[in-house]
Amino acid sequence: MSLKVGTRGSKLALAQADTVCRKLTAMGIGVEQVVITTQGDTNNGVPLHEIGGQGVFVRALDDAILGGEIDCAVHSMKDIPAMRPSGLFTAAVLKRDPPADYIAYTSALPAVNVIGTSSTRRRAQLLRHDPDISIKDLRGNIDTRIRKLNAGEYDAIILAEAGLIRLGIRIPGERLPPDIFVPSPNQGTIAVVSRADPPLMESLSALDHPQTRTDVAIERGVMEQLGGGCFTPLGIYCRAGHLIAEVLSLDGRRTERIETDVHSIEKAREQGRILRGRAQDLINDAYAALRITP
Repeated sequence: MSLKVGTRGSKLALAQADTVCRKLTAMGIGVEQVVITTQGDTNNGVPLHEIGGQGVFVRALDDAILGGEIDCAVHSMKDIPAMRPSGLFTAAVLKRDPPADYIAYTSALPAVNVIGTSSTRRRAQLLRHDPDISIKDLRGNIDTRIRKLNAGEYDAIILAEAGLIRLGIRIPGERLPPDIFVPSPNQGTIAVVSRADPPLMESLSALDHPQTRTDVAIERGVMEQLGGGCFTPLGIYCRAGHLIAEVLSLDGRRTERIETDVHSIEKAREQGRILRGRAQDLINDAYAALRITP
């Protein structure tokens, strides 16, 4: 068997695809990488909520699978929207890398005043921690973000720790505790999406890590009930069945949060409905502030 494996062209996406391809090669499966350009790559100077949310990194790869151009695609699982086209299947979820955010800085942490991020979640969590901090928009790949930090445009920037690990980047800073700065759902996880073709799915399933799949499925169960995508500041993190989920106001002044043990998707959805009931006004306010129709 030989597979065409689709990926975005960023360094991080290629590193993630390389990880999957090495594993497939070790199983005796031939691979060919195919780079697909997505809308998220061509509009990297615009905040995600202005170009359609996290799905902008996925749609072109979905179309390439459904059109037969590639057999499967490698994604950061946090980029995959809750609603998926028919005919596609998440064939493998790799063992999770550290899911936490990482604050990288060029001077001592107490001297940090200006932090770069375009994530509404990270912005709200930072403002909750320190309402006096200044947050400036920051997009682009990891190299671009670090270059802007080193150029003095920011005192610090927020990155996903998993991305730094996958690229072998070491930079001064520290991990933000995920129980306080709750990560995006599925952060730190690589997924392989394929056509819903049984022989193909069976081959890719050898890459699957059952505990990670269960944890991220619980996170997605909560996310499906909350909605909001990247428009609403929300963090959802499950580790071995222990779930933390929160919704924040855009300014970080208000938070609705649940923390409990969950071991089934239905229970996860139930917790998501409970949290949405408590946080509906925060979700509505986020959409209204960003001038988006829910």
